[in-house]
Amino acid sequence: MSSSDANWAPLVASKVSEVLADSSFTVPSTAFSSITSPNAQFALAIDHTLLKPDATPAQVDELCDQAIRYKFMSCCVNGANVEQVSRRLAGSSSLTCAVIGFPLGAGTTVSKAFEAANAVKNGAHEIDMVVNVGALKAGNFALVHADIQAVVHAVANTPVKVILETVFLSDEEKIAASFLAAEAGAAFVKTCTGFSGGGATATDVLLMRKSVAYKPSVKVKASAGIRSFDKCLEMFKAGAERIGTSSGAAIMESAEVAAGSY
Repeated sequence: MSSSDANWAPLVASKVSEVLADSSFTVPSTAFSSITSPNAQFALAIDHTLLKPDATPAQVDELCDQAIRYKFMSCCVNGANVEQVSRRLAGSSSLTCAVIGFPLGAGTTVSKAFEAANAVKNGAHEIDMVVNVGALKAGNFALVHADIQAVVHAVANTPVKVILETVFLSDEEKIAASFLAAEAGAAFVKTCTGFSGGGATATDVLLMRKSVAYKPSVKVKASAGIRSFDKCLEMFKAGAERIGTSSGAAIMESAEVAAGSY
């Protein structure tokens, strides 16, 4: 694929025009489209998340134990906690997910690639990396693509989710970022870190889904500000197939209470 901004610019512009002009797009049906309660299928969409800087080892263990109990898809943590999570989840169905370049995305490509490879070495099964937002907004598409691709290559077959940090982006930039991530080999495009204000919206999820629809293998993860089952349903209907939330256990526990109520 193209290696310079001069080559990328018309490709990105074409994709932006195509997506914005498509008024007939229908969200493809997924395994999560028909969910009506926080059931076992719902749990498979949840990346159970603990990314706050003051997270203690005891809190990380609790996160893992909740993931094991409810069979969440993964526990998503900072790199320093990956080994602990990998050990705690051993023998369970839940995966270990590590964030990279988090939360700013402003590190060098070399540092992001190393961080990702190190996380996989320490037991990570999935990588959530933050896009270089400043480069994206400046139209430095070659750098954005190379940044993502370097991480994808550094972790071989480990799925990479690319966090766009949509709160900073125009619709055109969201489309551009989604397109560049898909072209670089990402498995998912993801909305937000949750550290910059705002959060995931159904409108953004739908736009991102439209942007990567030409590559059916690329999915959308909604993250930040998702604290209820109804909000999860809103994201699923917009096209999300993974939810990043620290409220997964609370949602499941509420369902258990409701099921046991008179």
